[in-house]
Amino acid sequence: MSGKTGVAEILRESGAWLKGHFLLTSGLHSDQFLIMARAFEVPRLGRQLGQMVAELFREERVEAVVGPAMGGVILAYEVAAALGARALFAEKADQGMVLKRGFRLGAGERVLVVEDAVSTGGSVQRLLDHLESHPAQVVGVGAVADRSEGRANFKVPFRAAWSLAVQQWPAADCPLCAQGQPLRRPKEE
Repeated sequence: MSGKTGVAEILRESGAWLKGHFLLTSGLHSDQFLIMARAFEVPRLGRQLGQMVAELFREERVEAVVGPAMGGVILAYEVAAALGARALFAEKADQGMVLKRGFRLGAGERVLVVEDAVSTGGSVQRLLDHLESHPAQVVGVGAVADRSEGRANFKVPFRAAWSLAVQQWPAADCPLCAQGQPLRRPKEE
């Protein structure tokens, strides 16, 4: 498996790509949901996804890969392994993301930020905001899946192994609610 078709196949095979009626973190409703942890629970599949994202940044001479917890932790490790770089992760703190556990970035160190799936890009942006206080150089943002439909803008190159257009509606306008379809919250199941 490789390229964009490969990602879709991996997400289907692992049960990470769900179809139905879902409540998104934003509060909107959608007919599709990506529960990326399902793909990363199978090491072979997680490794393939990491390699796909790494290939998007192979020429950037990445020295460290940082992912926001939780979705970016395993991906950061797999992308770093594929690029021969260090793997770090950031954790939630107050309203942002911060490096803890003794993680440090050196002056001019070339850093790639990764996330499993980008919808609004909020977690990635909070991490990028934090990294501005470090002497490192962020060379880009990579993702397995881009659900933002071009709305994610990080002021550094953003590349995803796969893009997915996801319909979403406010609850009051949701056609799936109107049809009486049960609403699911996959991250809580």
